[in-house]
Amino acid sequence: QVQLVESGGGLVQAGGSLRVSCTASGGTFSSYTMGWFRQAPGKEREFVAGLSRFGIYYTDSVKGRITISRDNAKNTQYMQMNRLEPEDTAVYYCAATLTSIKGDKWPRALMEYWGKGTLVTVSS
Repeated sequence: QVQLVESGGGLVQAGGSLRVSCTASGGTFSSYTMGWFRQAPGKEREFVAGLSRFGIYYTDSVKGRITISRDNAKNTQYMQMNRLEPEDTAVYYCAATLTSIKGDKWPRALMEYWGKGTLVTVSS
């Protein structure tokens, strides 16, 4: 059983930057495909970015503004968000799976483990 804990959310002005982290425990972190999803108020949870053995993938709306990475030695993945927009306001969730995923649209159903989320609020 893998536990995921996000941190680093907060309030930022439009155009600003924020880095969120996700620390895993209870499993072999390097074996997992890791992803970030977000859920804005009144909307469904959507894929943002993911890192698998096939590569790194981003949804179109964040390409060029968000960069994800992982440090297997620290059991942690990161998401650096730049040029944030009010539309980026959401709860951001870390997710993990043993399935190798390819492409820029990751189904929520493929992710086996979820964190509780961290809120990112972008003010205009």
